[in-house]
Amino acid sequence: MTKRPIHVNVFRIPTKGPGDVSGLMELIDSGKVAPSEIVAVLGKTEGNGGVNDFTREYAVAALRQALAPHLGLAPRAVEDRIAFVMSGGTEGVLSPHITVFARGSSASGAEATTGGKRLSIGVAHTRDLLPEEIGRAAQIEETAKAVRLAMRDADIDDPDDVHFVQIKCPLLTSERVEAAGRRGRKTITASGYASMGYSRGASALGVALALGELERVDEDQVLKDWRSFSSVASSSAGIELMHNVVIAMGNSARSASPFVIGHAVMRDAIDLPAVLRALESVGLAPADAAMDPRLVNVFAKAEASPDGAVRGFRHTMLDDTDISSTRHARAAVGGLISGVAGAGVVYVSGGAEHQGPPGGGPIAVIARA
Repeated sequence: MTKRPIHVNVFRIPTKGPGDVSGLMELIDSGKVAPSEIVAVLGKTEGNGGVNDFTREYAVAALRQALAPHLGLAPRAVEDRIAFVMSGGTEGVLSPHITVFARGSSASGAEATTGGKRLSIGVAHTRDLLPEEIGRAAQIEETAKAVRLAMRDADIDDPDDVHFVQIKCPLLTSERVEAAGRRGRKTITASGYASMGYSRGASALGVALALGELERVDEDQVLKDWRSFSSVASSSAGIELMHNVVIAMGNSARSASPFVIGHAVMRDAIDLPAVLRALESVGLAPADAAMDPRLVNVFAKAEASPDGAVRGFRHTMLDDTDISSTRHARAAVGGLISGVAGAGVVYVSGGAEHQGPPGGGPIAVIARA
């Protein structure tokens, strides 16, 4: 039996607050979005992006509650059906929004005849991780398994066709650290904030392992060997879960989507040429990108260079005790990308440990083909 082509739609929806689901509900009520076809929601919320950023959990709870009656599920069960990834922090000109991915089968029973590979998306989850496994080999290995499953779910065979892998991963709280201690286990750190970096880093290295970017990965590399990284991984840590949610985005010959995705790698926070290359990878002219209606959204990682300098000049992001370095980085990279994209409604996530070279990060663009 011939397999029907995949059809993926993408909707970028501005939000008035972390609990605002009105834009999505309007699309559902108008028939533009079928709730049963929603597979993933990526969002930017206006929290601090830290351990105590509860805007992420609030946003997910609001989406679960709103979608539950449309799916005939209890709100808690919605997360088993849809992958939610909320990234806190909309510093500078970044604007809160959600990006909704809907996936169905093309009406045609024939193979996709789009003349090229088109956007596809796949989702997978790891098992729940124990607190002492966060930032260590278990998280790396479980993430690698989930990435391969997500690729299969997206009908993507070639790792080179994967252009962005978004991961939501857990962090440590004092309660989780104490729970490990009661079982005679020691966590990789006792700091909730530090655990975010370990979790993001281990998850990113799992992506690199799954895609063949690295032949082997050892847990001793996490937050130490900055030469080891994935060029397509994007990890965001949150308090609201204990497993990794993996969303693989790429182009598939079996997709009949009207969209394509491409990426580039920023070598630092001011790498404008990389932003332009990412736009060009999906057929957008950089000079006109801000006015081009084909541009759907931009997804990028940002971090303060760990060596304390950008192109040889000292930066103070790591020494600011008033504002977290991740907030500085999101604002800087968000401003750079927004200037080219023509709006601040772009997805820029902070903390790019092993996600691109140190101080840089991957940048992906989705556009109408």
